Amino acid sequence: MTHTVRLDPTDNVVTALRSLPAKTQVETAVTTSAVPRGHKVAVVYIPQGAPLRKYAQVIGYAAQDIAAGEHVHTHNVEFRNTQAEYAFATDLRPVSPAKKPDTFMGYRRKNGKVGTRNYIAVITSVNCSATAARHIADAFGPEELSTYPNVDGVAAFVHGTGCGMAGDGEGFEALQRVMWGYARHPNVAGVLMVGLGCEMNQIDWLLDAWGIENGPLFHAMNIQDVAGLRRTVETGIEKVRAMLPLANRQTRKPCPASDLMVALQCGGSDAWSGISANPALGHACDLLVAQGGTGVLAETPEIYGAEHLLTRRAVDEATGKRLIERIRWWEDYTARNNGSMDNNPSPGNKKGGLTTILEKSLGAAAKGGTTPLNGVYKYAEPVTAKGFTFMDSPGYDPASVTGQIASGCNLVTFTTGRGSAFGAKPVPSLKIATNTEMYTRLIEDMDIDAGTILSGDARVEDVGLSIYRTLLRVASGEQTKSEAQGLGDYEFVPWQIGAVM
Repeated sequence: MTHTVRLDPTDNVVTALRSLPAKTQVETAVTTSAVPRGHKVAVVYIPQGAPLRKYAQVIGYAAQDIAAGEHVHTHNVEFRNTQAEYAFATDLRPVSPAKKPDTFMGYRRKNGKVGTRNYIAVITSVNCSATAARHIADAFGPEELSTYPNVDGVAAFVHGTGCGMAGDGEGFEALQRVMWGYARHPNVAGVLMVGLGCEMNQIDWLLDAWGIENGPLFHAMNIQDVAGLRRTVETGIEKVRAMLPLANRQTRKPCPASDLMVALQCGGSDAWSGISANPALGHACDLLVAQGGTGVLAETPEIYGAEHLLTRRAVDEATGKRLIERIRWWEDYTARNNGSMDNNPSPGNKKGGLTTILEKSLGAAAKGGTTPLNGVYKYAEPVTAKGFTFMDSPGYDPASVTGQIASGCNLVTFTTGRGSAFGAKPVPSLKIATNTEMYTRLIEDMDIDAGTILSGDARVEDVGLSIYRTLLRVASGEQTKSEAQGLGDYEFVPWQIGAVM
Protein backbone atom coordinates (compact mmCIF):
# COMPACT_ATOMS: atom_id res chain seq x y z
CA MET A 1 0.00 0.00 0.00
CA THR A 2 1.30 3.48 -0.90
CA HIS A 3 1.51 5.59 2.24
CA THR A 4 2.92 8.82 0.80
CA VAL A 5 3.15 10.93 -2.34
CA ARG A 6 6.43 12.31 -3.70
CA LEU A 7 6.09 15.32 -5.99
CA ASP A 8 9.63 15.43 -7.42
CA PRO A 9 12.66 13.14 -7.32
CA THR A 10 14.76 15.90 -5.75
CA ASP A 11 12.37 16.42 -2.79
CA ASN A 12 13.64 15.45 0.65
CA VAL A 13 10.13 15.31 2.15
CA VAL A 14 7.03 13.38 1.10
CA THR A 15 3.36 13.84 2.04
CA ALA A 16 1.37 11.26 4.02
CA LEU A 17 -1.72 10.07 2.14
CA ARG A 18 -3.26 8.85 5.41
CA SER A 19 -2.46 9.08 9.12
CA LEU A 20 0.70 7.04 9.72
CA PRO A 21 1.56 5.41 13.04
CA ALA A 22 5.13 5.25 14.28
CA LYS A 23 7.37 2.63 12.65
CA THR A 24 5.63 2.82 9.27
CA GLN A 25 7.89 2.17 6.30
CA VAL A 26 8.05 5.31 4.11
CA GLU A 27 10.27 4.77 1.07
CA THR A 28 13.71 4.03 2.58
CA ALA A 29 12.83 5.53 5.98
CA VAL A 30 10.69 4.46 8.94
CA THR A 31 8.49 7.00 10.73
CA THR A 32 9.84 7.90 14.16
CA SER A 33 6.43 9.05 15.45
CA ALA A 34 2.83 9.33 14.31
CA VAL A 35 2.35 11.58 11.27
CA PRO A 36 -1.08 13.12 10.58
CA ARG A 37 -2.69 12.79 7.16
CA GLY A 38 -1.44 15.47 4.77
CA HIS A 39 1.68 16.20 6.80
CA LYS A 40 5.27 15.74 5.69
CA VAL A 41 7.88 13.07 6.46
CA ALA A 42 11.62 13.45 5.92
CA VAL A 43 12.95 10.65 3.72
CA VAL A 44 16.62 11.49 4.33
CA TYR A 45 18.61 13.09 7.14
CA ILE A 46 18.34 16.88 6.92
CA PRO A 47 20.92 18.82 8.96
CA GLN A 48 20.04 22.04 10.82
CA GLY A 49 19.93 25.01 8.45
CA ALA A 50 19.54 22.88 5.32
CA PRO A 51 16.69 23.60 2.92
CA LEU A 52 13.55 21.47 2.85
CA ARG A 53 12.36 20.70 -0.67
CA LYS A 54 8.88 19.97 -2.01
CA TYR A 55 7.71 20.56 -5.59
CA ALA A 56 11.49 20.67 -6.32
CA GLN A 57 11.47 24.05 -4.53
CA VAL A 58 12.55 25.32 -1.11
CA ILE A 59 9.65 25.42 1.37
CA GLY A 60 11.68 26.24 4.52
CA TYR A 61 14.80 25.38 6.46
CA ALA A 62 15.51 22.80 9.14
CA ALA A 63 15.37 24.53 12.55
CA GLN A 64 17.22 21.53 14.00
CA ASP A 65 18.66 18.26 12.76
CA ILE A 66 15.83 16.21 11.24
CA ALA A 67 16.20 12.44 11.09
CA ALA A 68 14.98 10.32 8.19
CA GLY A 69 11.41 9.26 9.02
CA GLU A 70 10.75 12.28 11.26
CA HIS A 71 7.53 14.31 11.10
CA VAL A 72 8.35 17.65 9.41
CA HIS A 73 6.20 20.62 10.44
CA THR A 74 6.20 23.91 12.34
CA HIS A 75 8.08 22.44 15.34
CA ASN A 76 11.25 21.82 13.33
CA VAL A 77 11.00 24.14 10.30
CA GLU A 78 11.89 27.82 10.07
CA PHE A 79 10.90 30.43 7.51
CA ARG A 80 13.26 32.84 5.75
CA ASN A 81 12.43 35.65 3.37
CA THR A 82 12.94 34.72 -0.26
CA GLN A 83 16.25 35.61 -1.87
CA ALA A 84 15.42 34.55 -5.41
CA GLU A 85 17.27 35.68 -8.49
CA TYR A 86 14.56 36.48 -10.99
CA ALA A 87 14.55 35.49 -14.64
CA PHE A 88 12.04 36.88 -17.08
CA ALA A 89 10.28 35.28 -20.05
CA THR A 90 12.42 32.13 -19.89
CA ASP A 91 9.58 29.62 -19.49
CA LEU A 92 7.01 30.66 -22.08
CA ARG A 93 4.62 27.88 -23.07
CA PRO A 94 1.88 29.44 -25.18
CA VAL A 95 -1.15 27.24 -25.58
CA SER A 96 -2.38 26.39 -29.06
CA PRO A 97 -5.71 28.04 -29.87
CA ALA A 98 -8.64 25.67 -29.50
CA LYS A 99 -9.70 24.04 -32.77
CA LYS A 100 -13.37 24.33 -31.85
CA PRO A 101 -14.66 27.52 -30.19
CA ASP A 102 -16.86 26.89 -27.15
CA THR A 103 -19.84 29.07 -26.30
CA PHE A 104 -22.10 29.84 -23.35
CA MET A 105 -25.35 31.73 -22.92
CA GLY A 106 -24.56 35.17 -21.52
CA TYR A 107 -25.85 38.74 -21.28
CA ARG A 108 -24.20 40.91 -23.93
CA ARG A 109 -24.02 44.52 -22.70
CA LYS A 110 -23.93 47.69 -24.80
CA ASN A 111 -20.20 48.17 -24.07
CA GLY A 112 -19.42 44.71 -25.47
CA LYS A 113 -18.79 43.04 -22.11
CA VAL A 114 -20.67 39.86 -21.25
CA GLY A 115 -22.39 39.01 -17.98
CA THR A 116 -23.04 35.59 -16.53
CA ARG A 117 -25.73 36.95 -14.19
CA ASN A 118 -28.19 39.89 -14.32
CA TYR A 119 -28.41 41.85 -11.04
CA ILE A 120 -29.49 45.26 -9.88
CA ALA A 121 -26.84 46.56 -7.47
CA VAL A 122 -27.34 48.97 -4.57
CA ILE A 123 -23.84 50.28 -3.84
CA THR A 124 -22.83 52.43 -0.87
CA SER A 125 -20.12 55.07 -0.84
CA VAL A 126 -19.73 54.92 2.95
CA ASN A 127 -20.68 52.79 5.95
CA CYS A 128 -23.13 55.50 7.01
CA SER A 129 -25.48 54.58 4.16
CA ALA A 130 -25.22 50.81 4.64
CA THR A 131 -28.51 50.42 6.50
CA ALA A 132 -30.38 52.38 3.82
CA ALA A 133 -28.92 50.18 1.08
CA ARG A 134 -29.81 46.97 2.91
CA HIS A 135 -33.39 48.14 3.51
CA ILE A 136 -33.77 49.00 -0.18
CA ALA A 137 -32.45 45.63 -1.39
CA ASP A 138 -34.41 43.68 1.23
CA ALA A 139 -37.67 45.21 -0.02
CA PHE A 140 -37.52 42.98 -3.09
CA GLY A 141 -38.50 39.46 -2.12
CA PRO A 142 -38.98 36.27 -4.15
CA GLU A 143 -42.63 36.98 -4.93
CA GLU A 144 -42.00 40.32 -6.65
CA LEU A 145 -38.77 39.16 -8.33
CA SER A 146 -40.54 36.10 -9.76
CA THR A 147 -42.32 38.42 -12.17
CA TYR A 148 -38.91 39.35 -13.62
CA PRO A 149 -37.43 35.97 -14.62
CA ASN A 150 -34.36 37.47 -16.29
CA VAL A 151 -33.29 39.33 -13.12
CA ASP A 152 -31.19 37.33 -10.66
CA GLY A 153 -31.86 39.66 -7.75
CA VAL A 154 -31.38 43.02 -6.08
CA ALA A 155 -28.17 42.97 -4.03
CA ALA A 156 -26.74 45.51 -1.59
CA PHE A 157 -22.96 46.05 -1.62
CA VAL A 158 -22.10 47.72 1.66
CA HIS A 159 -18.77 48.17 3.43
CA GLY A 160 -17.21 49.60 6.56
CA THR A 161 -15.15 52.43 5.11
CA GLY A 162 -15.57 55.47 2.83
CA CYS A 163 -14.79 58.10 5.46
CA GLY A 164 -12.13 58.67 8.12
CA MET A 165 -9.58 58.17 5.36
CA ALA A 166 -7.23 60.23 3.22
CA GLY A 167 -8.88 61.78 0.18
CA ASP A 168 -6.11 60.56 -2.11
CA GLY A 169 -3.44 57.87 -2.17
CA GLU A 170 -3.56 54.09 -2.36
CA GLY A 171 -6.51 53.45 -0.06
CA PHE A 172 -8.81 56.03 -1.62
CA GLU A 173 -7.90 55.02 -5.15
CA ALA A 174 -8.48 51.33 -4.40
CA LEU A 175 -11.95 52.01 -2.96
CA GLN A 176 -12.93 54.12 -5.97
CA ARG A 177 -11.73 51.38 -8.34
CA VAL A 178 -13.86 48.84 -6.46
CA MET A 179 -16.97 51.02 -6.64
CA TRP A 180 -16.43 51.77 -10.32
CA GLY A 181 -15.74 48.11 -11.04
CA TYR A 182 -19.00 46.98 -9.45
CA ALA A 183 -21.01 49.84 -10.96
CA ARG A 184 -19.80 48.93 -14.47
CA HIS A 185 -19.64 45.17 -13.97
CA PRO A 186 -21.11 43.07 -16.80
CA ASN A 187 -23.17 41.05 -14.27
CA VAL A 188 -24.96 44.24 -13.22
CA ALA A 189 -27.83 45.61 -15.33
CA GLY A 190 -28.83 48.52 -13.08
CA VAL A 191 -27.15 50.53 -10.31
CA LEU A 192 -28.34 52.66 -7.41
CA MET A 193 -25.55 54.38 -5.47
CA VAL A 194 -26.40 55.55 -1.96
CA GLY A 195 -24.27 57.91 0.15
CA LEU A 196 -24.67 60.01 3.26
CA GLY A 197 -23.47 63.25 1.72
CA CYS A 198 -20.56 64.49 3.84
CA GLU A 199 -18.23 61.48 3.51
CA MET A 200 -14.71 61.59 2.13
CA ASN A 201 -15.63 59.18 -0.66
CA GLN A 202 -17.99 61.47 -2.57
CA ILE A 203 -20.20 59.82 -5.17
CA ASP A 204 -19.93 62.87 -7.47
CA TRP A 205 -16.14 62.51 -7.55
CA LEU A 206 -16.50 58.91 -8.67
CA LEU A 207 -18.97 59.81 -11.40
CA ASP A 208 -16.72 62.61 -12.67
CA ALA A 209 -13.54 60.53 -12.51
CA TRP A 210 -14.98 57.59 -14.44
CA GLY A 211 -17.35 59.44 -16.76
CA ILE A 212 -20.51 57.82 -15.37
CA GLU A 213 -23.81 59.54 -16.12
CA ASN A 214 -27.21 59.14 -14.47
CA GLY A 215 -29.85 57.42 -16.58
CA PRO A 216 -32.75 54.97 -16.41
CA LEU A 217 -30.46 52.18 -15.17
CA PHE A 218 -28.07 54.30 -13.10
CA HIS A 219 -29.10 56.49 -10.16
CA ALA A 220 -27.27 58.12 -7.25
CA MET A 221 -28.54 59.84 -4.11
CA ASN A 222 -27.43 61.02 -0.66
CA ILE A 223 -29.36 60.64 2.60
CA GLN A 224 -28.70 64.25 3.57
CA ASP A 225 -30.10 65.57 0.26
CA VAL A 226 -33.17 63.30 0.24
CA ALA A 227 -33.96 64.37 3.83
CA GLY A 228 -33.39 61.33 6.01
CA LEU A 229 -33.20 57.57 6.15
CA ARG A 230 -36.90 56.76 5.72
CA ARG A 231 -37.35 58.94 2.64
CA THR A 232 -34.07 57.65 1.19
CA VAL A 233 -35.26 54.07 1.52
CA GLU A 234 -38.65 54.86 0.01
CA THR A 235 -37.06 56.79 -2.88
CA GLY A 236 -34.51 54.05 -3.43
CA ILE A 237 -37.22 51.38 -3.61
CA GLU A 238 -39.07 53.45 -6.22
CA LYS A 239 -35.92 53.83 -8.32
CA VAL A 240 -35.08 50.11 -8.20
CA ARG A 241 -38.67 49.16 -8.96
CA ALA A 242 -38.50 51.30 -12.09
CA MET A 243 -35.28 49.55 -13.15
CA LEU A 244 -36.61 46.00 -12.84
CA PRO A 245 -38.65 45.87 -16.08
CA LEU A 246 -35.73 47.43 -17.97
CA ALA A 247 -33.26 44.91 -16.57
CA ASN A 248 -35.67 42.10 -17.35
CA ARG A 249 -35.48 42.95 -21.06
CA GLN A 250 -31.92 41.58 -21.05
CA THR A 251 -31.87 38.01 -22.33
CA ARG A 252 -29.15 35.39 -22.67
CA LYS A 253 -27.55 34.95 -26.09
CA PRO A 254 -24.75 32.69 -27.37
CA CYS A 255 -21.35 34.17 -26.49
CA PRO A 256 -17.82 32.82 -27.08
CA ALA A 257 -15.85 31.39 -24.15
CA SER A 258 -13.31 34.15 -24.84
CA ASP A 259 -15.72 36.50 -23.03
CA LEU A 260 -15.17 34.69 -19.74
CA MET A 261 -12.86 36.17 -17.12
CA VAL A 262 -12.38 33.74 -14.24
CA ALA A 263 -11.11 34.59 -10.74
CA LEU A 264 -8.66 31.90 -9.56
CA GLN A 265 -9.08 31.79 -5.79
CA CYS A 266 -8.36 29.45 -2.88
CA GLY A 267 -9.26 29.45 0.81
CA GLY A 268 -9.10 27.06 3.72
CA SER A 269 -6.20 25.34 1.97
CA ASP A 270 -4.55 22.09 3.01
CA ALA A 271 -1.63 19.96 1.87
CA TRP A 272 -3.74 18.54 -0.97
CA SER A 273 -4.50 21.94 -2.50
CA GLY A 274 -1.25 22.04 -4.45
CA ILE A 275 -1.53 18.37 -5.42
CA SER A 276 -5.14 18.00 -6.59
CA ALA A 277 -7.53 20.95 -6.86
CA ASN A 278 -5.09 23.74 -7.71
CA PRO A 279 -3.31 21.92 -10.56
CA ALA A 280 -6.71 20.81 -11.87
CA LEU A 281 -7.92 24.40 -11.83
CA GLY A 282 -4.68 25.37 -13.55
CA HIS A 283 -5.48 22.94 -16.35
CA ALA A 284 -8.98 24.43 -16.62
CA CYS A 285 -7.34 27.87 -16.87
CA ASP A 286 -5.14 26.59 -19.72
CA LEU A 287 -8.25 25.32 -21.53
CA LEU A 288 -9.93 28.71 -21.07
CA VAL A 289 -6.85 30.55 -22.33
CA ALA A 290 -6.85 28.30 -25.42
CA GLN A 291 -10.36 29.63 -26.08
CA GLY A 292 -9.14 33.23 -25.80
CA GLY A 293 -10.50 33.72 -22.28
CA THR A 294 -8.86 35.18 -19.19
CA GLY A 295 -7.78 33.76 -15.83
CA VAL A 296 -6.98 36.13 -12.96
CA LEU A 297 -4.75 34.90 -10.14
CA ALA A 298 -4.53 37.05 -6.99
CA GLU A 299 -3.51 36.94 -3.30
CA THR A 300 0.02 38.35 -3.52
CA PRO A 301 1.10 37.09 -0.06
CA GLU A 302 0.11 33.61 -1.23
CA ILE A 303 2.46 33.54 -4.21
CA TYR A 304 5.35 34.65 -2.00
CA GLY A 305 8.10 32.09 -2.54
CA ALA A 306 6.67 31.09 -5.91
CA GLU A 307 6.91 34.46 -7.65
CA HIS A 308 10.19 33.45 -9.33
CA LEU A 309 8.26 30.76 -11.20
CA LEU A 310 5.74 33.36 -12.40
CA THR A 311 8.39 35.84 -13.56
CA ARG A 312 9.82 33.12 -15.78
CA ARG A 313 6.37 32.90 -17.35
CA ALA A 314 6.02 36.68 -17.74
CA VAL A 315 5.49 37.56 -21.38
CA ASP A 316 8.23 40.20 -21.08
CA GLU A 317 10.58 41.70 -18.52
CA ALA A 318 8.34 44.70 -17.82
CA THR A 319 5.45 42.42 -16.84
CA GLY A 320 7.70 40.34 -14.59
CA LYS A 321 9.09 43.45 -12.90
CA ARG A 322 5.58 44.70 -12.15
CA LEU A 323 5.01 41.48 -10.22
CA ILE A 324 8.26 41.88 -8.26
CA GLU A 325 7.33 45.49 -7.46
CA ARG A 326 4.15 44.19 -5.83
CA ILE A 327 6.16 41.62 -3.85
CA ARG A 328 8.51 44.32 -2.56
CA TRP A 329 5.50 46.52 -1.65
CA TRP A 330 4.12 43.66 0.44
CA GLU A 331 7.45 43.07 2.22
CA ASP A 332 7.48 46.74 3.20
CA TYR A 333 3.76 46.77 4.07
CA THR A 334 4.03 43.81 6.47
CA ALA A 335 7.27 45.10 8.00
CA ARG A 336 5.90 48.56 8.81
CA ASN A 337 2.86 46.94 10.41
CA ASN A 338 5.06 44.65 12.55
CA GLY A 339 3.99 41.59 10.60
CA SER A 340 5.74 38.92 8.59
CA MET A 341 5.14 37.41 5.19
CA ASP A 342 4.95 34.12 7.10
CA ASN A 343 1.94 35.27 9.19
CA ASN A 344 0.12 33.09 6.67
CA PRO A 345 -0.55 30.01 6.73
CA SER A 346 -3.50 30.18 9.09
CA PRO A 347 -4.03 27.72 11.97
CA GLY A 348 -6.40 25.71 9.78
CA ASN A 349 -3.85 25.58 6.97
CA LYS A 350 -1.23 24.28 9.40
CA LYS A 351 -3.58 21.64 10.77
CA GLY A 352 -4.06 20.52 7.18
CA GLY A 353 -0.31 20.04 6.76
CA LEU A 354 0.95 23.35 5.37
CA THR A 355 4.01 24.56 7.28
CA THR A 356 5.24 27.84 5.73
CA ILE A 357 3.95 30.45 3.32
CA LEU A 358 6.56 29.19 0.84
CA GLU A 359 4.93 25.76 0.77
CA LYS A 360 1.44 27.24 0.57
CA SER A 361 2.43 29.61 -2.24
CA LEU A 362 3.96 26.92 -4.41
CA GLY A 363 0.66 25.05 -4.28
CA ALA A 364 -1.46 28.19 -4.71
CA ALA A 365 0.41 29.32 -7.82
CA ALA A 366 -0.60 26.08 -9.56
CA LYS A 367 -4.09 27.60 -10.04
CA GLY A 368 -2.57 29.70 -12.83
CA GLY A 369 -1.78 26.78 -15.09
CA THR A 370 1.21 26.85 -17.43
CA THR A 371 0.59 29.58 -20.02
CA PRO A 372 2.46 32.94 -20.21
CA LEU A 373 1.70 35.67 -17.66
CA ASN A 374 0.28 38.43 -19.87
CA GLY A 375 -0.50 41.16 -17.34
CA VAL A 376 -0.05 42.33 -13.73
CA TYR A 377 -2.61 44.72 -12.23
CA LYS A 378 -3.18 46.71 -9.07
CA TYR A 379 -6.04 45.80 -6.76
CA ALA A 380 -9.43 46.22 -8.53
CA GLU A 381 -7.74 47.68 -11.62
CA PRO A 382 -9.57 46.73 -14.84
CA VAL A 383 -7.94 43.66 -16.38
CA THR A 384 -7.55 44.32 -20.10
CA ALA A 385 -5.15 41.55 -21.19
CA LYS A 386 -6.37 38.18 -22.38
CA GLY A 387 -4.88 34.92 -21.15
CA PHE A 388 -3.34 34.31 -17.72
CA THR A 389 -3.02 37.46 -15.59
CA PHE A 390 -2.37 38.52 -11.99
CA MET A 391 -4.09 41.09 -9.75
CA ASP A 392 -2.49 42.30 -6.52
CA SER A 393 -4.55 41.64 -3.38
CA PRO A 394 -4.38 40.40 0.21
CA GLY A 395 -4.73 36.69 0.88
CA TYR A 396 -7.99 37.37 2.76
CA ASP A 397 -10.56 35.71 0.51
CA PRO A 398 -13.45 38.24 0.63
CA ALA A 399 -11.14 41.20 0.04
CA SER A 400 -9.29 39.41 -2.74
CA VAL A 401 -12.43 38.26 -4.57
CA THR A 402 -13.97 41.73 -4.23
CA GLY A 403 -10.96 43.07 -6.12
CA GLN A 404 -11.13 40.35 -8.77
CA ILE A 405 -14.81 41.04 -9.39
CA ALA A 406 -14.13 44.78 -9.60
CA SER A 407 -11.39 43.99 -12.12
CA GLY A 408 -14.02 42.37 -14.35
CA CYS A 409 -14.18 38.68 -13.41
CA ASN A 410 -17.60 37.24 -14.30
CA LEU A 411 -16.94 33.82 -12.72
CA VAL A 412 -15.17 32.82 -9.48
CA THR A 413 -13.44 29.47 -8.90
CA PHE A 414 -12.58 28.66 -5.30
CA THR A 415 -10.49 25.66 -4.26
CA THR A 416 -10.55 24.55 -0.64
CA GLY A 417 -9.16 21.71 1.44
CA ARG A 418 -10.44 22.48 4.92
CA GLY A 419 -13.82 23.59 3.59
CA SER A 420 -15.30 27.01 2.94
CA ALA A 421 -18.81 28.44 2.76
CA PHE A 422 -18.30 31.28 0.31
CA GLY A 423 -20.25 33.16 -2.33
CA ALA A 424 -19.76 36.56 -3.94
CA LYS A 425 -22.68 38.32 -5.60
CA PRO A 426 -23.06 39.37 -8.35
CA VAL A 427 -20.74 36.61 -9.60
CA PRO A 428 -21.30 32.84 -9.18
CA SER A 429 -18.62 31.00 -7.18
CA LEU A 430 -17.67 27.42 -8.05
CA LYS A 431 -16.12 25.55 -5.10
CA ILE A 432 -13.64 22.74 -5.71
CA ALA A 433 -12.73 20.32 -2.91
CA THR A 434 -9.15 19.07 -2.68
CA ASN A 435 -10.09 15.77 -0.99
CA THR A 436 -13.06 13.43 -1.09
CA GLU A 437 -13.49 13.20 2.68
CA MET A 438 -14.18 16.91 2.96
CA TYR A 439 -16.23 16.96 -0.25
CA THR A 440 -18.53 14.30 1.21
CA ARG A 441 -18.79 16.01 4.59
CA LEU A 442 -19.57 19.42 3.04
CA ILE A 443 -21.51 18.12 0.05
CA GLU A 444 -24.04 20.98 0.22
CA ASP A 445 -21.22 23.51 -0.26
CA MET A 446 -18.87 21.78 -2.70
CA ASP A 447 -19.41 21.70 -6.47
CA ILE A 448 -16.54 19.48 -7.64
CA ASP A 449 -14.48 16.73 -5.97
CA ALA A 450 -10.81 16.90 -6.96
CA GLY A 451 -10.02 14.23 -4.37
CA THR A 452 -10.44 11.66 -7.13
CA ILE A 453 -6.93 12.65 -8.20
CA LEU A 454 -5.53 11.47 -4.85
CA SER A 455 -7.42 8.17 -5.00
CA GLY A 456 -6.14 7.50 -8.51
CA ASP A 457 -9.64 7.50 -10.01
CA ALA A 458 -8.95 10.57 -12.15
CA ARG A 459 -6.05 12.51 -13.59
CA VAL A 460 -5.42 16.21 -13.05
CA GLU A 461 -6.42 16.76 -16.68
CA ASP A 462 -9.71 14.90 -16.20
CA VAL A 463 -10.76 17.06 -13.24
CA GLY A 464 -9.52 20.19 -15.03
CA LEU A 465 -11.74 19.42 -18.00
CA SER A 466 -14.68 18.84 -15.65
CA ILE A 467 -14.06 22.24 -14.01
CA TYR A 468 -13.89 23.95 -17.40
CA ARG A 469 -17.11 22.35 -18.65
CA THR A 470 -18.87 23.23 -15.39
CA LEU A 471 -17.78 26.84 -15.79
CA LEU A 472 -19.49 26.98 -19.18
CA ARG A 473 -22.71 25.62 -17.68
CA VAL A 474 -22.56 28.00 -14.71
CA ALA A 475 -21.87 30.92 -17.04
CA SER A 476 -25.04 29.91 -18.89
CA GLY A 477 -27.14 30.09 -15.72
CA GLU A 478 -26.66 26.80 -13.84
CA GLN A 479 -26.63 27.57 -10.10
CA THR A 480 -23.59 26.81 -7.98
CA LYS A 481 -23.98 25.35 -4.49
CA SER A 482 -23.24 28.73 -2.89
CA GLU A 483 -25.91 30.45 -5.00
CA ALA A 484 -28.46 27.79 -4.09
CA GLN A 485 -27.83 28.54 -0.41
CA GLY A 486 -28.11 32.30 -0.86
CA LEU A 487 -24.47 33.15 -0.14
CA GLY A 488 -22.87 36.34 -1.39
CA ASP A 489 -24.62 39.24 0.34
CA TYR A 490 -21.92 39.83 2.97
CA GLU A 491 -18.71 39.01 1.09
CA PHE A 492 -18.25 42.46 -0.45
CA VAL A 493 -15.09 43.56 1.42
CA PRO A 494 -13.02 46.31 -0.25
CA TRP A 495 -9.40 46.19 0.88
CA GLN A 496 -8.87 49.00 3.36
CA ILE A 497 -5.34 50.36 2.87
CA GLY A 498 -3.91 53.11 5.06
CA ALA A 499 -4.76 54.89 8.27
CA VAL A 500 -8.26 55.18 9.70
CA MET A 501 -8.50 58.80 10.86
